[in-house]
Amino acid sequence: MKVGIVQMNSQRDKSENLAQAERLITTLMARDEPDLVVLPEYFASIGGDREFIRSTGEVFPEGQGYRQISRLAREFETTIHCGSMVERADGAYYNTSVVFGPDGLELARYRKMHLFDIDSPDGTAYRESETIARGEDIVTFNVGAVTVGCAICYDIRFPELFRALRDRGADVIVVPAAFALMTGKDHWEVLLRARAIETQTYIVAPGQTLSHDDGKFWCWGHSMIVDPWGHVVAQCSDGVGSACATLDLDLISNVRERIPVAAHHVLGALS
Repeated sequence: MKVGIVQMNSQRDKSENLAQAERLITTLMARDEPDLVVLPEYFASIGGDREFIRSTGEVFPEGQGYRQISRLAREFETTIHCGSMVERADGAYYNTSVVFGPDGLELARYRKMHLFDIDSPDGTAYRESETIARGEDIVTFNVGAVTVGCAICYDIRFPELFRALRDRGADVIVVPAAFALMTGKDHWEVLLRARAIETQTYIVAPGQTLSHDDGKFWCWGHSMIVDPWGHVVAQCSDGVGSACATLDLDLISNVRERIPVAAHHVLGALS
């Protein structure tokens, strides 16, 4: 199974972001022909105040971003994970991943569970919950015979979600992100590798990079794919671009046989 990750520098101009995503997907498909392509968090628009963010929200399946990624999946006959975009539904707004199969039809929809409400080391305050509602469902989908689990950005700090995805059969877990520079430089790779080692899955993590919203905040980038042993097997350079890796599915079973942690959980058995 071949997986491609797309690293973007999305801004507030939604039309330009969608055009950027299409260019990057087209280049990636021509070069590597992956079975699964994953975009970063908030690929369609990032930045702005609460009202602006909500104004970019889409009602699925009518929205511009939804229709575009569906079309690209159908045209390239591959599975495309949109990373995430703002979904408007039932009077609320969600940070939502949508996955489209090779026929362009929706395979899965995941709403981010853990919302980013922190004060970063540089003093910048982030309050995602002031704009976005929390999702509640654990979500997986299939690419051929491979089960893929869904998470988004800040979810990476909550290993219980990753264990739940592993318990539901995930061999690959995708984590699209817009990971802040000040925390990303110290935590991004460490957390991704830790989740891969704990769950013995491939972690696929495309991110936003460089500055956003007229320089108001910066993202760490360093999009990467990590194998079940914790090795980084693909990584994007600084700036906009993409990377691809062929996942060794036999490695997953080999690692799980060597260190059968799923059979050794004690606290789960006691709860």
